[in-house]
Amino acid sequence: MHALAGAAMPDHGAVLHAALGRMLRVTGLPVAFGGAASGGGQSVRLTEFAGTRTGALRGLVITAGNGLGGRVLVTVRPGSVDDYAADAQISHEYDKPVTAEGLRAIAAVPVVAAGSVAAVLYGGIREPLPLGTRLLDAMSQVAARAGIELAVESEVGRRLTALETTAITTAAREARAAPEWEQVREAHAELRSIARQVTDPVLRRRLEAVCDRLTRPHGRPAPGNPLSPRELDVLALVAVGCGNAEVGRRLGLLPETVKSYLRNAMSKLGTHSRMETVVAARHGGYLP
Repeated sequence: MHALAGAAMPDHGAVLHAALGRMLRVTGLPVAFGGAASGGGQSVRLTEFAGTRTGALRGLVITAGNGLGGRVLVTVRPGSVDDYAADAQISHEYDKPVTAEGLRAIAAVPVVAAGSVAAVLYGGIREPLPLGTRLLDAMSQVAARAGIELAVESEVGRRLTALETTAITTAAREARAAPEWEQVREAHAELRSIARQVTDPVLRRRLEAVCDRLTRPHGRPAPGNPLSPRELDVLALVAVGCGNAEVGRRLGLLPETVKSYLRNAMSKLGTHSRMETVVAARHGGYLP
């Protein structure tokens, strides 16, 4: 049994790491680091680094309003400090790890994707010097490109989720030779090719796993199937690891409605748990 990753956001680490490399090249800065935003833009966890000498900043969580990065989260504007530990315009919750890394002058820029802050990128030097608007502009251009790439990956992930749902529910209802089934397979093959062009390996693995499942031989559902089409849809998604909330999100149903379909299926098949119901549906030939 394979669990889908549809509920998870794409892993932005590859895009952010590539952005840090570009930042070092275009600015000449010796140090760059950053991380993805979470909690609706209320915090950033530092996960990507280039040019650092210690692990002092690794895993540090920057919260909105605190420090330079926290100010960037709130204002959604680039910012910089000439000497981090001595600057009077920021709070100083993060002085210890910044000082341990030896950083003095730091600039930070927001990465905006789909209208909200998706990440923050930093660049720094180990001397107390003004970084200047030209450097901030260059960093902002790198951040803008990263924002576009993150938005593309999120949209690809959203479309893959929708396609997975269609493929799974179609597989539960249709025979392998049905024209609709062939169309789903063709769409998956095309999206696999497209997904290989994005940087997030998780999206590629998801699509390949779905395609593998779809190419496995299976026959028509057994005659006398007692399950309704919607009950089959729900069971097909439960069978690949979706919880009730995820099933509801994919099918446009309330969680209570999902539970109702599951209860109906259990009653019809004489089962007492989700997975027992899936197994019974497979044994009956109602699910692939």
